[in-house]
Amino acid sequence: MSDKSMAAYWKANLRLLAICLVIWFIVSYGFGILLVGPLNSISIAGYPLGFWFAQQGSIYTFVALIFFYAWRMNKLDREFGVQED
Repeated sequence: MSDKSMAAYWKANLRLLAICLVIWFIVSYGFGILLVGPLNSISIAGYPLGFWFAQQGSIYTFVALIFFYAWRMNKLDREFGVQED
């Protein structure tokens, strides 16, 4: 793998990581703490949505992001020819 290709791979990896972290931050901190008041006016199964995001939604989002990151990194590895055999 050339230096230019390694740099492009690393840039794509960091971009993916940044996107995942921003999504996780928005869901956990934004929806669970900052926007809890407005979100509590909406209910899911009888629970206020702000409470749900603080207790369950951020965890579900984190787990979903783990699977998304693994899937996308496998695809990225194949694109740059660094996949595991």
